Amino acid sequence: MEGSGSGRPRDLPSVDSVLNTAAAAMLLERFGRIASTSAIRAALGEARAALLAGAPAVPSADQLALDALAGLEVEDRCGLRPLFNLTGTVLHTNLGRAVLAEAAIEAAVAAMREPGALEFDLATGKRGERDDHVRGLLCALTDAEDATLVNNNAAAVLLCLNTLASGREAIVSRGELIEIGGAFRMPEIMARAGVKLIEVGTTNRTHPKDYRAALNPQTGVILKVHTSNYRIRGFTAEVGAAELAVIAAEANVPLMNDLGSGTLVDLTRYGLQKEPTVREAVGEGAGIVTFSGDKLLGGPQAGFIVGRRELIAAVNRNPMKRALRVDKIRLAAIAATLKLYHDPDRLAERLPTLRSLVRPLAEIEALAQRLSPAVARAAGAGFNVALCECRSQIGSGALPLDTIASAGLVIRSDAGGRALVRLAAALRGLDRPVIGRIKDGGLVLDLRCLTDEAAFLSNLSDLDARALA
Repeated sequence: MEGSGSGRPRDLPSVDSVLNTAAAAMLLERFGRIASTSAIRAALGEARAALLAGAPAVPSADQLALDALAGLEVEDRCGLRPLFNLTGTVLHTNLGRAVLAEAAIEAAVAAMREPGALEFDLATGKRGERDDHVRGLLCALTDAEDATLVNNNAAAVLLCLNTLASGREAIVSRGELIEIGGAFRMPEIMARAGVKLIEVGTTNRTHPKDYRAALNPQTGVILKVHTSNYRIRGFTAEVGAAELAVIAAEANVPLMNDLGSGTLVDLTRYGLQKEPTVREAVGEGAGIVTFSGDKLLGGPQAGFIVGRRELIAAVNRNPMKRALRVDKIRLAAIAATLKLYHDPDRLAERLPTLRSLVRPLAEIEALAQRLSPAVARAAGAGFNVALCECRSQIGSGALPLDTIASAGLVIRSDAGGRALVRLAAALRGLDRPVIGRIKDGGLVLDLRCLTDEAAFLSNLSDLDARALA
């Protein structure tokens, strides 16, 4: 601290004196008088406590203004700020899942900046429907008769079950009663929807006769759930959606097929494992198909509902729909994302999720080679940095058994695990946090999702290696 050397609290400048300094002008410009005054009082309180504890110097008014500015900057820093996802999980639920395409970002910004025809029919001058902005796109991409959407796929499942089978029964295989992140369980969703769960089959084997035996006049829907976040192998049997559609039609009840992540394209064309597409699910005869927008589709968070026209109309009449609807910003971004799928040949170039998933291994290895010296310098003498092979995963429940060859850096320390924990914390504390994972005695930085090399290096320069020693 700068100061007079007297060390007496009574020598501290007044709040007004600090406010009148040149340094305070920047403080006032950025944060306003009320917040600035409060921050200055806090800085004076800390300085007073330090002097009472034996600090030798009284800080100047300029220094106190700068201290107040630093405090407000920390408070003003958004927790939901950009970071570098080096975890090796492309669609990381805790890190926001899909990174949006530039077209989606531009559309969202435009929707924020000006009024738009959200629920206004420009042709007739009368009230319109917000779903109309994406209905045609979804129908064209899935071959469904109609489509609607809500704020996420869990909401889509809840809404559809409540619409189709409230006060009635829903038949589902025991092997499909999944739990997704946050202890969010399918049976609990069904209970909140007002549906009575009828489990059929066993965990590993369910047959057509199990569904047929459970059908009765109280059956409201047959539910098929894609077990996207786990797989059962070995002695297994399940009834496919096409056969279930026949069983449902015989009983005159709808089949609802929840795809979870869902995809609009055949992933095998990009060298990834096969996942059922929404178009295939519709073609197999499901009356309702639900899927996510922010996972494999690579767009904003949303829950899509496509299927037969009369069932979608019933869903839209449900009063719960309004509570779950999507705002204009997300609608604009969703529409822009869906339009990218009309040009599948260039989809991997334009959709960040797909671009990360199909990124060539040689490109990631070259990036690791270039970054290794800078990471070693930033970490300091107490750490060893080496190139390493990685196995990236898609994440968010998609293709849980499949990983993709990747490359990165592994950081180890002779001081052991505590040093690595400190380093991981320091990386998270950077202006743009760096998130890796500690595995097998090393801090692994999987570089599959690192696209801005220059920004990463600039950000890394702020790492204080002295604090890690």
